[in-house]
Amino acid sequence: MIENINVSLVDWSRAQFALTAMYHWIFVPLTLGITFIMAIMESIYLKTGNPEWKKITKFWMKLFGINFAIGVATGIILEFEFGTNWSNYSWFVGDIFGAPLAIEGIMAFFLETTFIAVMFFGWEKVGKGFHLLSTWLVAIGSNLSALWILVANGWMQDPRGMEFNPVTARNEMVNFLDVALSPTAINKFLHTLYSSYLLSAVFVIGVASWYLLKKREVVLARKSILVAAIFGLLTSLFTISTGDGSARRIAKVQPMKLASLEGLYHGREHANLIAWGFMSNKPVDMDKQEQKDFYYKIEIPGFLSYLAYADWNAFVPGIHDLLQGNSKYGLMSVKEKTERGRYAIGKLKAYKDAVDRKDNVVAETLKSEFLSKNFKENYFKYFGYGYITNPDKLIPNIPLMFYSFHIMVVLGFYFLLFFILIIYLILRKKTIENKWILRIAIWSIPLAYVASQCGWIVAEVGRQPWVIQDLMPAMIAVSHISTGAVQVTFWLFVVIFTTLLIAELKIMFKQIEVGPKEDGGPKNV
Repeated sequence: MIENINVSLVDWSRAQFALTAMYHWIFVPLTLGITFIMAIMESIYLKTGNPEWKKITKFWMKLFGINFAIGVATGIILEFEFGTNWSNYSWFVGDIFGAPLAIEGIMAFFLETTFIAVMFFGWEKVGKGFHLLSTWLVAIGSNLSALWILVANGWMQDPRGMEFNPVTARNEMVNFLDVALSPTAINKFLHTLYSSYLLSAVFVIGVASWYLLKKREVVLARKSILVAAIFGLLTSLFTISTGDGSARRIAKVQPMKLASLEGLYHGREHANLIAWGFMSNKPVDMDKQEQKDFYYKIEIPGFLSYLAYADWNAFVPGIHDLLQGNSKYGLMSVKEKTERGRYAIGKLKAYKDAVDRKDNVVAETLKSEFLSKNFKENYFKYFGYGYITNPDKLIPNIPLMFYSFHIMVVLGFYFLLFFILIIYLILRKKTIENKWILRIAIWSIPLAYVASQCGWIVAEVGRQPWVIQDLMPAMIAVSHISTGAVQVTFWLFVVIFTTLLIAELKIMFKQIEVGPKEDGGPKNV
């Protein structure tokens, strides 16, 4: 079914997109969360009239501005890559995927960039109330921008609200609300946002802790830690809650991803959740029920079944069940899905041939069959499987998935305990006396970024080889360009993005070292 697939081109195109996305995501989470922390601080300034809060707000705004500027650069490149590297994907679903991205550009990004100038330069030029409104609108705009991007990404994970048009060989949107309000998209949006807020809170606490260790800007540091710790505690709870919701969505629409997260080769009822483990580096024989897939693991009995289906005794399919099928639990094999997908592709080709021959009778008959409910539910649903020649390609990198997921979960609970401890010390008025907790706070900043990157590895690596779940694999979505061109731009981006990251870190560190330079209020207490 597939001819002349350049595997090297696919791999390099995926690598380039992953590189851009991961660098971009270094900057985005801080932007999403610190804007709300700034807005909260400025609201306190307007309420109390204390000029110290103004100085604190302006200091965090400077760090936000540095991060925002570089984040925009990587984000623009990322969107262009859909056209340059994934043009077949853009053709196949551009009518759907383009809509939320267009809304993001027209509405959210416009809102954000319009009021960001007022936020930075309007302190003494507009009223306090309007300036505060501008700060809140920047926060709302940046998060609305994330909403539409994550709606687009959520649709790729769980396509809905569209209909395939055999005349144009494109998927066309038929229900915008199904796309925008998809349970997968909404849960993904909330989980991503709350985890970004968590990262921002850790960042603020870590920087403020550095000041306390240096016995500088003590008032700024104490007040910043108080706001960030409360903000972080609430958002860490929401992050864990939405993570639970994400697991249930994955179980429903991406069961292979769930199985790979837990290294589950054979499905079972009352499936145990692995709290932590060390995977064997030996290949697993999936035809054998007994296997040494882990050297060591700590399990919570039945919790995977409950996490996935809210039922302690529910059956959770394993990788073997998803590949070979399981008639007892109504699971279709990949072989059968592939046959159905190839049948759908064959019908489309037959329709196109009839159109080329100008055989209108046959063409209309095939078109009617293609658009029938039975065909959509039983054949087109598996369209992408028609391009799969090796079922093993449907299995993600299991060790990478397992460790990324479990590192993310462990760090998520670590941050919850971290915020609780910080608030406890604040209430006991001992934060500044505990140098060990201040040092932990500083080193927690990179841990927050590790957790954030692990989350995206889970989301994106876990759905491979699909660009659009079950409808389009990466090898079909890629543009027909030379591998050499992608390789050159890959290494060019490595240099550019790394330079940008180093530049941002140097500017950030310099700005933190300089500290706030604002009048109003004592600098230390």
